[in-house]
Amino acid sequence: MDNSVEATEQEWRDRLEPEQFEVLRCSATEPAFSGVYWDCHDDGMYRCSGCGAALFDSNTKFDSGTGWPSFSEPAVAEAVETHEDRSHGMVRVEATCKSCGGHLGHVFNDGPGPTGQRWCINSASLSLDSNR
Repeated sequence: MDNSVEATEQEWRDRLEPEQFEVLRCSATEPAFSGVYWDCHDDGMYRCSGCGAALFDSNTKFDSGTGWPSFSEPAVAEAVETHEDRSHGMVRVEATCKSCGGHLGHVFNDGPGPTGQRWCINSASLSLDSNR
């Protein structure tokens, strides 16, 4: 993580909505089918709700049936980092925003072509910019 966007815990709390703080800063997962973007079909660039970094293009979004926004790949590969996540008795790949270190979601190898990946991302970690 390059941490180009740094803030104290209190600054993050002041800047973010409570659910955004829990997801981005505490690695929480929002309930399935509850986030604003899980069934959104609008065009645009999905940005980090913590720092505004461009993360995912709506052209790569697909309906995975999981209840979370799913993408086949990041819009800018360098904007997202992945890490091994051994929480909750599982071994998964966590996706975080490279600019602010915010938790985005997880990456699974059960997505459609051409990447075969499913970037399962919490709506609370995203904001949709229709201007790209």
